Amino acid sequence: MPTAYASPVKEKVLLDASVVTRCRRRVHLENDPSMRDQPKAPLDLGIEQRIADAAEHRRAVAKLLSRLHGPDWTEIPLGAPVDRAELTLAAMRAGTRYISAAQLPSDSDGGRRGTVDLLVRSGDGYVPVLVVRHKITDPGRGARVSPVERPLPEEASADRLRKVRAQPRDQLRLAHAVRLLQACGMSAAANQGGVIGVEADVVVWHDLAAPNWPGGRTALAEYEARFADRLAVATAAADGAEPLAEPSRINECKGCPWWPVCEQQLRDRRDVSLVVRGEDATALRDLGVSTVDELAGMPLERAEELPLTGVRNTDAILLAKAWLQDLPLVRRVRDLSVPRADVEVDVDMESYGDSGAYLWGCWLSGADIGEEQGYRAFVSWEPLPSDDEGRSFAEFWIWFCSVRRLAYERGLTFRAYCYNELAENRWMLASAQRFAGKPGVPSVAEVREFIRSAEWVDLFASVREQFLCPNGKGLKVIAPSAGFGWRDAEASGENSMRWYRDAVGLGGGIPDLSQRDRILRYNEDDVQATWTIRRWMTSDEVREIPFAEDL
Repeated sequence: MPTAYASPVKEKVLLDASVVTRCRRRVHLENDPSMRDQPKAPLDLGIEQRIADAAEHRRAVAKLLSRLHGPDWTEIPLGAPVDRAELTLAAMRAGTRYISAAQLPSDSDGGRRGTVDLLVRSGDGYVPVLVVRHKITDPGRGARVSPVERPLPEEASADRLRKVRAQPRDQLRLAHAVRLLQACGMSAAANQGGVIGVEADVVVWHDLAAPNWPGGRTALAEYEARFADRLAVATAAADGAEPLAEPSRINECKGCPWWPVCEQQLRDRRDVSLVVRGEDATALRDLGVSTVDELAGMPLERAEELPLTGVRNTDAILLAKAWLQDLPLVRRVRDLSVPRADVEVDVDMESYGDSGAYLWGCWLSGADIGEEQGYRAFVSWEPLPSDDEGRSFAEFWIWFCSVRRLAYERGLTFRAYCYNELAENRWMLASAQRFAGKPGVPSVAEVREFIRSAEWVDLFASVREQFLCPNGKGLKVIAPSAGFGWRDAEASGENSMRWYRDAVGLGGGIPDLSQRDRILRYNEDDVQATWTIRRWMTSDEVREIPFAEDL
């Protein structure tokens, strides 16, 4: 008699909170059984470092809360011999005031699973609290906060000195946790959640049912719409149905482990998103322009018909032409120009996340003013955040202003250069504000006056205005065309943050002095790259780069 075999029961798709801020195609690939053995890109070192930093921050906050709340606080241990969700549920049923590293019971009906950094008892239920390593407030007023020593929503009040910094991802993660708490019957009555930020001094409380989002939507409504969409995508993938999400290049692709898979598919199709990404690529496909070839074949006089917002219409066509010819750069204009001066300083700053700026590197060149030309660094090797950061910034500013003064005294012009001023401007202003009153630290007004002047030149803006760049406009992308290369094969801003951790012994390690030398070499190469690019842009050599009208 033949043996009867039961057909395998398909596991229900369960998704965590990350899917609501994740690419739909990635959600498909992660839930497609046929892709499980597909080789993926290694985790980006910068992302890996941010994950490690965030975990370390969570541990530090948990240690603080444990010390503050003693018997009212418990932690759900990782690697527990019993189910962590059962331990979390038992702690909630016991009425434990604070539950750290909670694993919430899965909601099979809703397709949800997830963890939350902290659960806080409020009334007859619990509210979720995230612990994140980014800023959650800005100067202003109106944020509802409670002290981190009392992380309770009933302790919250409006702060007259802080306003909420927009962090949509945090609110969507909180909404996911609220729905999981509701599914297991342990949610507090109010649809709210808290966030402890990088400073770990207050909890910012969010009303997830308030119409604070664009169009009067609530965070919960936004979450529900996104989650329902991602759940449909994942379920179709798990069932082997027709994909609900096709590949298209977006900003997220850069650090995605699935990018090699998507890139090959896009290149096989010669997909238009290889040239224009995001919503612009979608708009072009809707117009019937799906490939780079079709975009490149459009007459320039029809450019205004293109419904693009992220790139100039004529640029899109020219970028497609350049991509087909494998050109890294194309001149927009025949004759390039960069503001120059008799005395010039190239500046590059190194920071560590939101913790501070620990290094200001400079390259002095031009007319002789009695100062030694070449590279110099103003650096602090005390782990950030530290008051010593203010000392190094003050030394940089004093030297910088002395160079300007010496140039003026000799009747010479002066200019300083950076590559993408957003970072340098941010940290000059922040340093002036944070270290106000310390010797040598300028006022915020003084810094603002300088960065608004013609003496401060953003070379990135010059590149953006005068070149078309099919492969991007970053310093590491543009400098090779000018003949410059970094001495370190792993040179990148993301890697430098990993080197910094080792250099100062973050996480309790012994400082690695060789990594300090590595950072200084990297920073020196960055300022030399800026110097090389702007000299190249005003040389005859740049005419070897094809001109857009000649494509």
